Amino acid sequence: MPRQKRGKRSGNSCLPEGIPTGFDVIGDIAVVNIPAEYEDYYSEVAAYIAGKRKNVRTVLNRTASAGGDFRVPCFEVIYGDPRTVTVHRESGLSYMVDLKDSFFNPRLCTERMRVAAMVNGNEIVLVPFAGVGPFAILPAKRGANVYAVEMNPAACGWLRKNMELNDASGSLEIIRGDAHDIPDIFSTEFDRAIVPAPYGFEESLILSASCVKKGGFIHFYTFKRPSEIDGLRESYERSGFETVSVRRCGNVAKGVARWAFDLRKI
Repeated sequence: MPRQKRGKRSGNSCLPEGIPTGFDVIGDIAVVNIPAEYEDYYSEVAAYIAGKRKNVRTVLNRTASAGGDFRVPCFEVIYGDPRTVTVHRESGLSYMVDLKDSFFNPRLCTERMRVAAMVNGNEIVLVPFAGVGPFAILPAKRGANVYAVEMNPAACGWLRKNMELNDASGSLEIIRGDAHDIPDIFSTEFDRAIVPAPYGFEESLILSASCVKKGGFIHFYTFKRPSEIDGLRESYERSGFETVSVRRCGNVAKGVARWAFDLRKI
């Protein structure tokens, strides 16, 4: 594909109109998604980001979307230190992560705080797709007994480091395993499940809920168009769940958003 010609400018410094300038910040690393046809502008986009966020030491450009068994995107360094390891801080906790081998979404900080605030100290909580621990460690710090399930061995390693880093070892157990095997892994009945399912893993609701006691809660994350939500709510209710609340948690693609369903098992 031919590279974009320099021409009409956008409102962002000397960047051309239409070039993506949105970014996430994980620790001191900014992550962007600039198409290859804008390669001539990598350094300018990086300078724009560094000018807006003084703590940024590295800018990574996503060259492939998250995929494979471990949902890890591919990156290239376009600015600063040639590294992918950082420490991200949120809600008074710290998370070490290597972005080349483990998934981390900084945009769900508010959602993680919201769900953790519902957890009582005496609860037993299941967290599949635990990653490096942001959905698991926060409720563990609130005194819940949390079982974190993650199949990515690299993410499990960072989860263990983060458990120790945040003094959550006494309340958190890490299980390296596939979410599909959850019904076979546990005989415990959980009070609550927090299920940040990746795209396309709708079956993880039923798999996780099979281990939740009646009257217990499931916080399930899914990717849908707004027009699909009413039908999905009805489907969940036919499957034995009461919908307590539904929240939109940000867009992920044109017309598609992440939704949080707070469900109670009937």
